[in-house]
Amino acid sequence: MRVELTPLQARLAQHLTARNPRIEDDDTLIRAAVAVVFAPDPDAILFIRRAERADDPWSGHMSFPGGRSDEGDGDLLATAIRETKEEVGVLLRSDQLVGALDDVAPRRTQLPPIMVRPYVFVLDRRPALVLNQEVAEAVWAPVHELLRPEAYYSMTRQVGEAERSYPAYRLGQRVVWGMTERIVTPLLALLST
Repeated sequence: MRVELTPLQARLAQHLTARNPRIEDDDTLIRAAVAVVFAPDPDAILFIRRAERADDPWSGHMSFPGGRSDEGDGDLLATAIRETKEEVGVLLRSDQLVGALDDVAPRRTQLPPIMVRPYVFVLDRRPALVLNQEVAEAVWAPVHELLRPEAYYSMTRQVGEAERSYPAYRLGQRVVWGMTERIVTPLLALLST
């Protein structure tokens, strides 16, 4: 069963099938995958806010459903599908996959050595979400709001003794930054061409 695409989703699918994502082929990195899920009415992207946990360096951050690869996962696509089902109760199908974005790794050495592969899925409707204990909330962010120039800004955070600026997106009272911003920005650039 093929998903009926909105014009925006069709444009995204066309861009993703025409390019080869940059693959991070470093065996020293932990491998992980996320699902960037699009749904219509209006076109929106599913974000989650990670639950607050002392052992999680990304605790409380906005992100996408996903996580580390398990031994039972055949590949990173299977990881993205499994983690999305576990975290938000949505079973993604291969016919909903439109492509992958470039692999992303943290820029700060204080963070775990991890590589994240973002897979992009399109759904024909917004499914009911069932959040597990790893997820504090889920938000459908309309693409047109993310594309507004005022949504993108430079946020400041205290890192050790220094104040640092990071590119970020405003989602109401929420902030998308870090590795998630580094997935969102090239994705939105594809949608703008």
